[in-house]
Amino acid sequence: MTHVKAGGVKLKPEKGLNLPDTALGLSPLTAKDEGDLAAVIGNADMLGYSFVSRPEDLDLLEKALGAHPPRVEKLGLVAKIEQPEAVRNLPALIARAHTLGRPFGVMIARGDLAAEIGFERVAEMQEEILWLCEAASVPTVWATQVLEDLVKDGLPSRGEMTDAAMAARAECVMLNKGPAVAEAVTLLDTLLARMDEHIFKKTPTLRALKSW
Repeated sequence: MTHVKAGGVKLKPEKGLNLPDTALGLSPLTAKDEGDLAAVIGNADMLGYSFVSRPEDLDLLEKALGAHPPRVEKLGLVAKIEQPEAVRNLPALIARAHTLGRPFGVMIARGDLAAEIGFERVAEMQEEILWLCEAASVPTVWATQVLEDLVKDGLPSRGEMTDAAMAARAECVMLNKGPAVAEAVTLLDTLLARMDEHIFKKTPTLRALKSW
């Protein structure tokens, strides 16, 4: 840790550590993950795969899934892009995913991504991910702190309203839990419906402007 806010901070238990520019060589699929697969296969429509960064990581998961009886409908897979290596390897990840024969999407996990590459590069990286996924017809999930103030405190900030509006370029937007999440869903639905008239993916539609 090289920087903290004035007065310091406390490290809370069960928090993850990010080690940027460090190849740890750890498997993204843990023993607990493998133990949970039966419940996921039996109850979920899709599986979120954290810290996937190489095509071989997809093969590892596919092998683990193959140890279970097949489903009538293929389990969908959402790869969470959280590390610089994952961004660099995204074309290869998409290519490998297309060979697996299951629905595939990408989550732009901006929290861990910011910790790994620096906050100043998050906007740039999320654009690259959006462009690559659009070119490959891969749906994306816009995640991390969307309407966070509204969800937690009941009142959105101006900045997060703009961020939520930009989420219209993704196919899915993820909200975190909080006491005002229902209000956030309603506001997000209205906001995205309005933005749909302005932009499709990264292409402006140039609709007639109105001041009401």
